[in-house]
Amino acid sequence: MDSMFTYIFLGISMAATIGPVKTVLLNTGLKNGFFHAWFFSLGAIATDIIYMFIVYFGIGQFVNSIWLKTILWSFGCFVLLYTGIESLLSLHKIEMDSKTGKRTRLRQSIMTGFFMSFLNPLTILFWLGIYGSILAKNAGISTGYEIILVSIAILIGIIFVDFIYAFLSSVARKLLSTKLLKTVSFFSALLMIGFGIYFGKQAYQVLFQ
Repeated sequence: MDSMFTYIFLGISMAATIGPVKTVLLNTGLKNGFFHAWFFSLGAIATDIIYMFIVYFGIGQFVNSIWLKTILWSFGCFVLLYTGIESLLSLHKIEMDSKTGKRTRLRQSIMTGFFMSFLNPLTILFWLGIYGSILAKNAGISTGYEIILVSIAILIGIIFVDFIYAFLSSVARKLLSTKLLKTVSFFSALLMIGFGIYFGKQAYQVLFQ
């Protein structure tokens, strides 16, 4: 049980970092409320599970392909730039959304979370580094059943953090004034654009290094 709690805390520490996916999650909660942010996180968690399987079955080595890296960085760049710019252009709608309710479908939120996380190179490198190290550490020591428990513990930590982020963003949405909400969304959009530019730079360096 002690080791299980250790891996839960590992999942918490992994998920607590504010990256491009978490930035969009918070922005989704601010604009559309808890359930949209939570469904967005469920889409991202589905991606985490997929990459767990990829690393577990040893096919993560294909990520080292220069062309695949370039494609992933480029897609990540496009998605983040598009999302950030779209958020900037829709700032004037925040007041209307807070009064008339949610117009975005939950299905759209979960698909956005899935594809944004799936096309995020940082997610792939993250799982290759962290989860790959865990599997290497436990190779020949732990049984398949124990590795499954470890994986579940990590996911519990991630789900806990995502729930907290979704809850806090939805609470902030209700407490903040429209003007302050627009300000927070503005800086959140700038952060997404910044990540997008960084991803584009990485794609260029991988292709022309």
